[in-house]
Amino acid sequence: MSEFFPNVPKIQYEGRDSKNPFAFKYYDADRVILGRKMSEHLPFAMAWWHNLCAVGVDMFGSGTTDKTFGAEMGTVEHAKRKVDAAVEFMTKLGIEYYCFHDVDVVPEDPDDINETNRRLDEVTDYILEKTKGTNIKCLWTTCNMFGNPRFMNGAGSTNSADVYCFAAAQLKKALDNAVKLGAKGYVFWGGREGYETLLNTNMALEQENVANLFRMTRDYGRKIGFTGDFYVEPKPKEPMKHQYDFDAATAIGFLRKYGLDKDFKMNIEANHATLAGHTLQHELRVCAVEGMMGSVDANMGDMLLGWDTDQFPTNVYDTTMAMYEIIKAGGLRGGFNFDSKTRRPSNTMEDMFYAYIAGMDTLALGLIKAAEIIEDGRIDRFVAERDASWNTCIGEKIRKHEVTLADCAEYAARMKKPADPGSGHQEYLEGIVNNVLFASK
Repeated sequence: MSEFFPNVPKIQYEGRDSKNPFAFKYYDADRVILGRKMSEHLPFAMAWWHNLCAVGVDMFGSGTTDKTFGAEMGTVEHAKRKVDAAVEFMTKLGIEYYCFHDVDVVPEDPDDINETNRRLDEVTDYILEKTKGTNIKCLWTTCNMFGNPRFMNGAGSTNSADVYCFAAAQLKKALDNAVKLGAKGYVFWGGREGYETLLNTNMALEQENVANLFRMTRDYGRKIGFTGDFYVEPKPKEPMKHQYDFDAATAIGFLRKYGLDKDFKMNIEANHATLAGHTLQHELRVCAVEGMMGSVDANMGDMLLGWDTDQFPTNVYDTTMAMYEIIKAGGLRGGFNFDSKTRRPSNTMEDMFYAYIAGMDTLALGLIKAAEIIEDGRIDRFVAERDASWNTCIGEKIRKHEVTLADCAEYAARMKKPADPGSGHQEYLEGIVNNVLFASK
């Protein structure tokens, strides 16, 4: 079969001074950073839905990009052509992982879930055939339980027990495929697990039903030999007015309430973090503190737009601070999935490669600079010195639970007034980041 991307060579690392659009400037897979290869720090994954399925449709206009790959869209033959294109695309970029929703890889039969499952069997067999002998593998799978009209009131949070069972059927098949493909994880993204108005919503019932669906999925997965992580991907809104997995802290609290935290981690998306009023760095810090660091959807939003724009990550400040959190937490259990799409006018096959090169390079540069911040040591030393009172005298006793409220009050009375807690020196610390980012090497 002829190439789908004949104008694109295999992408190589050429260094920061390269002007070649089909070359990495910062992503050098074998470069060792803090004792690990860059490829080990950055296990990249291709998003099936954006890269192979999205054609530039938005709410104001039809598609601008041809992704037929030489076959009629909506057919099993087209699904197989997407597999062929995916393998070529990933091989040329050196990407080892892919992610997908069930109906990304096959056209869904609108009338019979059994036919959809038969198609999934056929096409996942084809994926195994085409990736045999390569290093390409599945990072995680998930289900599209938000697009079909039956899910208009949610999947796990639906008002209909019949619809709930269809969601369960999709989950069962997805776990079968996760085991078949050797996936490292399964992701729950509750696109419609929430409400439009509380006037028609029994929140307690809906959340209990979502938790039960999680529990049944976990139990089935473990029964059939799925050893990977289950992930929750937080998002505060869109398409619903309010979604139950609002942010990392909310989702983690939900999992702990229902005793699911031992099997679940977080899949954090940068654009979802900003929609929740947080930074990606904040969400990753929450996951690190709570021992829930899982996987990352690598993208970014436009701060002037109030929706999920899913742009490729090109802001080095953001990727540096994200990698700073990830390195200090010991790395990801999952990987970096580019849940990102080219802009609607970026409608050529070459644009797909330009976008991935930019995203991979930006994360690689973020990794390099985060490692330099850590090796520089000034920020860590400042934080340690700022919190030094918690390691001696009364502070140490408080942390060890050796004093009472009355003991603390007595200590305060003896002091009469506390010592100056000291400046936070925020601007000094931000200057250190700039110094590391832009110092010539």
